[in-house]
Amino acid sequence: MKPIEIDKVQEMLESFMNKEVYVHLETTNGAYASHFNDKAYNVGVYIRNTTVSFSQAKIVGDGNSYRAGLKMEKGWIYAEGLTDWEIYEDTKLLLAGHDREGRLMVALQISETPFSY
Repeated sequence: MKPIEIDKVQEMLESFMNKEVYVHLETTNGAYASHFNDKAYNVGVYIRNTTVSFSQAKIVGDGNSYRAGLKMEKGWIYAEGLTDWEIYEDTKLLLAGHDREGRLMVALQISETPFSY
């Protein structure tokens, strides 16, 4: 993965608008939190291969961390803390946020085809 290039990611997000696409959304501090602090809460979200259609997509940020939002008919999907991106298998947009040690904290992936398990 490479650091987010906001214009390129915005263009890719827009290429998925008004189509039925597959989304993977994941957040975690998982074992990281409790491993270093036994009083910390483990939190996480995991959704994979859910199909959605969105009419608006936007990525914003300050150069260090970004937030991407997808506006659907009845609400929003968004991921915050994104730092890196790549195009996988020529068609899948992968966005991720890593902490200072390189551990995954958040992922948002969009594709016209299902993600493998």
